[in-house]
Amino acid sequence: MMTAKTVLAGMAGLLAGVLAAWPGQAVAQGSGSATLDAVRARGALLCGVSGEIAGFSLADSRGVVQGMDADYCRAIAAATLGDANKVRFIHLSAQTRFTALQSGEIDVLIRNTGWSLTRESALGLLFGATNFWDGTGFIVRASAGVGKPAELGGAAICIRPGTSTELEVADFFRSRQIAFTPVMIAGVNEIQDAFLAGRCDAFATDASQLAGFRQNLGARAAEFTILPEAISSAPSGSMVRKGDDKWYDIVRWTHYALLTAEQFDVTSKNLDEAAKRDSPDIRRLLGVEGNIGQTMGLDNAWARNAVAQVGNYAELWARHMTPIGLERGINRLWTQGGLQFSPPVR
Repeated sequence: MMTAKTVLAGMAGLLAGVLAAWPGQAVAQGSGSATLDAVRARGALLCGVSGEIAGFSLADSRGVVQGMDADYCRAIAAATLGDANKVRFIHLSAQTRFTALQSGEIDVLIRNTGWSLTRESALGLLFGATNFWDGTGFIVRASAGVGKPAELGGAAICIRPGTSTELEVADFFRSRQIAFTPVMIAGVNEIQDAFLAGRCDAFATDASQLAGFRQNLGARAAEFTILPEAISSAPSGSMVRKGDDKWYDIVRWTHYALLTAEQFDVTSKNLDEAAKRDSPDIRRLLGVEGNIGQTMGLDNAWARNAVAQVGNYAELWARHMTPIGLERGINRLWTQGGLQFSPPVR
């Protein structure tokens, strides 16, 4: 005689069989992040970058994209796929970058993009982490004798439309009742060429980009001066779509892992030695103990892979920022008086 308990057990078994055969079960058994699952299925991270900015993302003589932003893409690939080379760089303009992320053309945007309220509230996007603290600056011809932005009254200023620079320059001059003429040119190379050709008296953009631009001028660099006063403070870094919290965690904490590695003097060169130290913080960071990686749907060696294959934050800076003449400044660790800070990796 079949009891109620037997019937319930049979129904439970039938339900389990149906769920096992259901096509959507593959999603339920995934990482918990639709973006991470897509990256793994594709076998590559789609990372949106500029591709035209020295120090951040620019192809070298071999055609390899180099720079701070490019290496952040590689660090995320190392954390998620175990291989920093599994990245496809998607070159985007200031006008197309947000649409590309919204539409799913890219998995993450790391393109000198400034953090602001409206970019989060109106675009359906989230800023993951600040990999660079910057500010809007100006470059002028040394022969012009200009010493600060307030002396640019009546000047024609080259600006890329659709950027935070456009608003910051307009606000700066309007608040001081200083007249100027904006010269709007979208492409990075095009606006640089226009400035060099004399179409404008000054070129405004992130101070870091101006340093890279001036450095690439070689012998002509001495003809131009970057004004020492920045007119804004702009945190820039990674951006993801809203609604995939686990992917947001991965992107954000990959940045924090590179900072934490620097804080504890863990580099791409001393990983094996560092893993033997007694420090619980280092052992958790490198996956020697604990299951931090698994909480994000990753291997516990996620941070170790990122540091081993890309380096800690200081290594990235030495590789890409030092050659174009940028000092760490406010991008130093908070323990050294800067703004770069990581919550505990625990």
